[in-house]
Amino acid sequence: MKRRDFIALSAALAVTPAILRAAPLNYTPGLVQQHLADGDVVFLDFKADWCTTCRAQERVIQSLKAADPSYDAAITFINVDWDQYGDSELSRDLNIPRRSTLVALKGDQELGRIVAGTSQAQIQELMDIARAAAG
Repeated sequence: MKRRDFIALSAALAVTPAILRAAPLNYTPGLVQQHLADGDVVFLDFKADWCTTCRAQERVIQSLKAADPSYDAAITFINVDWDQYGDSELSRDLNIPRRSTLVALKGDQELGRIVAGTSQAQIQELMDIARAAAG
């Protein structure tokens, strides 16, 4: 193996876990409960494709995760499609008022939530709380 190939392969392998973890999961019934039961900190993003506020929140979340990969290492991010699950048991149990709601959970405890907020400082604070809870 050539040195150049070895370096390229090593670099690719070094970032593979971050790449695999970086994409948020898409909600399916039971997914949140499974991760909470496993002791994970879960960050729920109730969103719709057509929602401009949701897109603004997503840009902030992605920017923060790109700047600090420790968010992905500590937190399980789950996107909840509002059009499909807005009236689901999960949404009712958590009393989610609308799309563009972000909620951080650990165990049976809500760590915090943001409803329709797009401020980087506000979203970073919620993500920091979630990361700290992951310990």
